[in-house]
Amino acid sequence: MQKKKTEIITARMTPADKKAIRLRAKAAGMTVTDYLTACALEKEIVRVDGLDDLLSELKAQGRNLNQLTTLANMGRISVLRGDDLVSEYTKLCDAVSAVIREVR
Repeated sequence: MQKKKTEIITARMTPADKKAIRLRAKAAGMTVTDYLTACALEKEIVRVDGLDDLLSELKAQGRNLNQLTTLANMGRISVLRGDDLVSEYTKLCDAVSAVIREVR
């Protein structure tokens, strides 16, 4: 459950500092509010480059496997070399797990 944000803090800074904060928040894939809150509360900010592509591929392969499984269960297709499909999907899952372990 997400907490409702109702409080406002006003801060004065130079335009250069504001620009730098915006750039760092964008690089972290966060809003300025979330970035400043994380920094102020001493939370670690971790940005993993390339994770979006890996997760996108994982989702696509998962959809493909689900579609093939549905068609096979309906008797409309016979999956040949299904073990190869599962093996490749497992490799993607392992890659995501390795990234998660690295970040932790």
